[in-house]
Parts: sequence; structure tokens; C-alpha cells
Amino acid sequence: MKPVWVVDDDRSIRWVFEKALSREGIPYKTFGLAEDAMHALEHDSPQVLVSDIRMPGASGLELLQNVKDRYPQLPVIVMTAFSDLESAVAAFQGGAFEYLPKPFDVDQAVDLIRRALDESLREEGGQESAPASPEILGQAQSMQEVFRAIGRLSNSNATVLITGESGTGKELVARALHRHSPRSAKPFIAINTAAMPKDLLESELFGHERGAFTGAQAMHRGRFEQAEAGTLFLDEIGDMPADLQTRLLRVLSDAQFYRVGGHQPLRANVRVIAATHQDLETRVRDGLFREDLYHRLNVIRLRLPSLRERREDVPLLARYFLAKSARDLGVDPKRLSEAAMSFLAAHDWPGNVRQLENVCHWLTVMAPAQTIEIADLPPELRSESKPSAEADWTLALQREVDKALLRGESNLMEALSRRFERVLVSQALAHTGGRRIEAAMLLGIGRNTITRKIAELGIDERTDS
Repeated sequence: MKPVWVVDDDRSIRWVFEKALSREGIPYKTFGLAEDAMHALEHDSPQVLVSDIRMPGASGLELLQNVKDRYPQLPVIVMTAFSDLESAVAAFQGGAFEYLPKPFDVDQAVDLIRRALDESLREEGGQESAPASPEILGQAQSMQEVFRAIGRLSNSNATVLITGESGTGKELVARALHRHSPRSAKPFIAINTAAMPKDLLESELFGHERGAFTGAQAMHRGRFEQAEAGTLFLDEIGDMPADLQTRLLRVLSDAQFYRVGGHQPLRANVRVIAATHQDLETRVRDGLFREDLYHRLNVIRLRLPSLRERREDVPLLARYFLAKSARDLGVDPKRLSEAAMSFLAAHDWPGNVRQLENVCHWLTVMAPAQTIEIADLPPELRSESKPSAEADWTLALQREVDKALLRGESNLMEALSRRFERVLVSQALAHTGGRRIEAAMLLGIGRNTITRKIAELGIDERTDS
């Protein structure tokens, strides 16, 4: 997808768009003059253009005409004050997609841009509307470590043990390890060792000969044979029955096995990747897992972080899953409001990424509006989780700054810092019953400093020390 171009001579407006589009993961480019955008159009084009009407030099209407001459299908959103109604009408007559009245709500602006992006991508035949799915998503440092490990293992056939809570994406990592290995052209075969009875699991892993047991009407090739020269992924290895642990150990030690009921040894040219959500060291100590098998599997160990350990990835994952669900269902993608996104980021996610994906699918089907608010989230999620106090007050601060910038206010650092200090000092004094020394200690400042702040900020004390 090409970037969204924003053209406005007001630096604060450009800054607000840069911040909002960056937060939504939408690529952008900004210009201070219509002439600059016209020059850029000579060798490039945006996916959507957002332009002010009244600017020094060429106007937004002139830019609109220039764009429509070159790219008739490109959606153009014009920004205008309410007093510019005639200009807005002229913009529509000139082929504008929509107009955005100033002052505008940031969420409203982003919604409008998303609509224009959808329209633009549909006009292109949907070629960019469904980009190739990434293997694993994550910007958190803990996930970057996982990515680095996959890269380091790209030329290796070493056995890997993946640990992590249920729903953290262990099979995705196993598939990535296979895809980036020397065995990538060969099969990747997965089996959940906790999902089937012991007798059936043995046959599924090693295969069986005809007549090996009642109902064995024909010879069956097991997963080890199916994965020949490729990768076998053994999920939930911690739940494997004891006697099958012994058979698996022999395969890893001798690189050969027998089908159930068979007498001819078969070679096993297979890379094994195992995964578990359990603490294998504890299971070894409790006699539930063979220590020698544990050491055979634990050659290279990758631990996947839980989603609550990588909360900064929640917005990225949520947007991806909402878009994916929309594509799967053939509907327009929905978006999360800032408040709803903060709420999700503060949730502990016991089911991890899998739970988040399920919630996003539920929201795609059940949320009544295109913009999802906290009240639209599943009731059980709202009863389990509350946004953190930090998420609440930082979100409120973000909105206050955005509103002030859109009102054209300046000197924000001093004004907001003064309000921030006033709240801190006032609340500390209220907490200590007006005792300045105690309040100063709580705030980490000296008595002289708090006395000066009380005077500078005009704080009215009910009591004094």
C-alpha cells in the first residue's frame, strides 16, 4: 500500500496526522505546500490524499484538480473550516471523495481515511487489500529475541524445544523454523500428542502393519514416515505417555523405528521440534517425564513470552486479526477506539494470542458499529479486566494535547506542565492533611521547593504544617 499524503501549511495539523496515522500503522508523507505535493506527483502518487483548501500559494482546490487530471480514481479528502462551505461544494464538484470540517475529531479523521483507503484498494482490483500474511507478528523486545533465534537456526537441523503458555504461537514458530531451514522443501508434519489416546497415538506416530491389531485392514504410514527429510512437530510433548516416551527416545537416539506390528527397522531422517506449555523440569522431578528424553529434546530451547509480557504488541495484533477476520467474512474491517485498544492492552490474556484472535473474530461479527468501543467488547472480557490507571491518564493526556493542537494553542509544554504539577502538589497535600514536609517527601522534593510551588501555582491549602 502506498502512503497517505497530508498537505497543510499548519505544522500542528501535520503533526496530529503523523501521530494518528503512525499509531494506526498507516504509512504517510506530509507536505507544507500544495506546490510541493504537485512536484511529488510528477514521479510518485499516494494511496489517498488529504489536503487543506486555504494555503499560501496554490490552493487545495488547485491541487485537487491537478491530482484528478493525473489520477482520476485517487480519493481526495479536503479539509475546510465551516465558513468555507462554498469551497467544500466546489471540492465535491471537482471530484473530492469527502471533506473534513475543521476543527475535526482525530478518530473521525482516521475513520474517513480508512474508508478512502478501502475505496482506493477496491479501485485497484483488490490487489493490495489482502497482503501476504506475516509468519509471526511482534515488535516487543522479547519477540525480537525469538526472531533472532529463528534467524540463527536457519541453517541448522538441531532439535528444538519450544516452551510457553497455551496460545502463544508455538506451532507458528515451529513452522517458521521449518520454513527457514535446509529442510524447507520437504514436509512439515504436526501432531498434538495430548489430543489422542495412547494406542492411537503410537500408530499415528510410527504407523502400523496390516493386521497389527483389530481393524488394521491395511498398512499405515505414521508421522515419522510422512515427515521424511522434513520436520516433525510434536506439540504438548509433556503429556506423552511413558511408554511412548521410551519409543521416541529410541528414535532420537538411533534414528530408526518400527511400525506397530512390524519387524523391519525404518530409518528416520526427520528433524524433531517439540513444544509444551508445561514445566518439563518439574515433570522430570516428579517422575512423569523421562530425564534422558528431556535432554534429547532440550538441545536448543526457545521460550515464547505470554501476551501480558508483550502488551505493546496488542494493538498490532488486534488490527491484524480484525483485518483478517474481515477478509475471511467478506465484510468491511472494524477498528478499535483508543479507549477500547487501551482496555485490551491492559488485559492479562490468559489465552494469549489465540484468545485475542478469537475476541477480534467475535467483534467482527457482533460489534454493532465500525468503531469498537469498550461497551462493545465481550461481556466476559469486561468483567475480567479493567484498564490500568496508567492507560487511563495517559490516554486522557493524549486527547487533551490533540484538542489543544487542533485549537491552535501554543506554549503547551509550560501550560500542561503547570497543570500537572498543580495536581501532584495538591493531591499530596490533601493526602497528608496539608503537612508540607510529608507531602514533599512523598513527591521526592524538598520543603523549600514545595513551598515555592505552592506560591507559584496558587494552591489554596486548607491546613498548614
